[in-house]
Amino acid sequence: MSEKISAAEHNLAKIFSSDFEYVIPQYQRPYAWTEDQASELFDDLYGFYKESGQDESYFLGSIVLIKQESPCAEVIDGQQRLTTLTILLSALASKSDDEKVKDNLRMYIKEPGNILQGLEAKPRLTLRERDKEFFSKYVQDQDFDGLKDIDSKGLDNDAQRNIQKNSACFIERIEKNLGGGGDEIKDFASFLVTKCILVAVSTSSQDSAFRVFEVMNSRGLDLQPTDIIKAEVIGALETEKKKDEYNKRWEDMEENLDRDGFNDLFTFIRMIYAKEKSRKSLLVEFKEHLPDKYKTEGKYKAEELIDDVLKPHAKALATVRNTNYEATDRAKEVNDHLRWLNLIDNSDWIPVAIKFLSEHKNEPKYVDWFFERLERLAAYMHICARNVNQRIERYSKVIKALESDTSLNDPVHAVELTDVEKKRMRTAIDGNIYELTPKRRSYLILRLDSFISDGGAKYEGKVLTIEHVLPQTVPENSEWAKLWPDEQEREKWIHRIANLVPLNKSRNSKAQNYDFAEKKKNAYFNGNKDGSSYALTSQVSIINQWTPQVVKNRQRELLEKLQEKWRLQ
Repeated sequence: MSEKISAAEHNLAKIFSSDFEYVIPQYQRPYAWTEDQASELFDDLYGFYKESGQDESYFLGSIVLIKQESPCAEVIDGQQRLTTLTILLSALASKSDDEKVKDNLRMYIKEPGNILQGLEAKPRLTLRERDKEFFSKYVQDQDFDGLKDIDSKGLDNDAQRNIQKNSACFIERIEKNLGGGGDEIKDFASFLVTKCILVAVSTSSQDSAFRVFEVMNSRGLDLQPTDIIKAEVIGALETEKKKDEYNKRWEDMEENLDRDGFNDLFTFIRMIYAKEKSRKSLLVEFKEHLPDKYKTEGKYKAEELIDDVLKPHAKALATVRNTNYEATDRAKEVNDHLRWLNLIDNSDWIPVAIKFLSEHKNEPKYVDWFFERLERLAAYMHICARNVNQRIERYSKVIKALESDTSLNDPVHAVELTDVEKKRMRTAIDGNIYELTPKRRSYLILRLDSFISDGGAKYEGKVLTIEHVLPQTVPENSEWAKLWPDEQEREKWIHRIANLVPLNKSRNSKAQNYDFAEKKKNAYFNGNKDGSSYALTSQVSIINQWTPQVVKNRQRELLEKLQEKWRLQ
């Protein structure tokens, strides 16, 4: 017997109604959305609300459920969105000064119950066992003041810390953008529940739900937006000879970049022309933002589009991704900058890079000048945790500036860090580096190591572990306790950059708390195959004692090196 699969488009008023009673299975991963993703969601929703009001719907994606006739719905895919939206609705309820608005919002958070319908009062969403009471008490009952007062280090797990941070993020955004109450909250909440849409895909069995999830997340050779654009572009050519010629050019570019990379190319080109985050499908926005000279009467000008837009940008994208810029001068420097850019954990910088390179590839000194600054700008936004909306807004300024004629004699100054950005970055690198996300702290420490080694070190393919020299736990009666008797001073320096070293082997948990001399004796910092070949770590290996004064001096020296190389003064 075939299993029934249904899919329906619902607004949030329906999604958070008595028709659904969501349960997160125990086998699901914990709630993992960070403040970056929560702030991005709010900014997207609020920006769309201000621009479109109640005129257009906002698509939030899809969720996959195991659901039969009853409201009970086991969530296979969509936990992160449902949890985050519940936090947002609860935060709006807590900040509203209109009791009717509060009561109506609470209906989307908790089923109030109805004895006539046989409905008992219960949460609309039940998290995993470890977090459901925490979520119910602080979020679904709107005790955000109590949640704010909890020391995050005392929370049980990262899921609860994410709930705490995202709650604070939404409260701050609501106070800033919606005035803390009144009609603004009512109108925004109305937009959320009536105009924000989710597609609920439901099936009656776990096997079927997982098959749906797998298909929806497949990276197979399904039809891509570029396939549809290709049909329209090549179809616009008048003769079979032209169609064959330009079809070959198209497929050569696709083969060179691979299928996913070629699809990314269109996304990057859309960004170059739109200079803002996408709000509709790539199919719609690519044509919508393409300059008029590449289309006429709603159709593409195929030859101009392929020769003047796709071809130069595809070549630039291949150079950027493969770090193989070629020139008689400065090629090594440019490719070094590109290697570091490719270590950034987002691709928001790529539209800027390919626009510049497609126009200035034959000016190697200017290319070197530009990419040195673009890498610094990308590093600033990476290390300072600028979210995707902030990154796109910042890079858009550079793209806009590149639309004017620029050269090494009159360069594009928008790629330079502002004084405010330099100050923000100086503060970040002088903070608790170890508490950054692993990708951010690894990038910073490796980049510093490259500055110390004057660019001579190679980092591809190495195992990277970040080790504390002064250990996080200081045993009583140890040498560390004698050298660092002040616990507050240890706390001040433990996670800062002077006390962190990269190792190219897995961390030895037992060795972490060795005395300093014992760490060195056991090849923890030695430049052999079992130790470290990093310049930062080699510096530590020649120090006799790891005292507070040594760490303070080292902190000053390392910050001076970063400020010199990144020109942060």
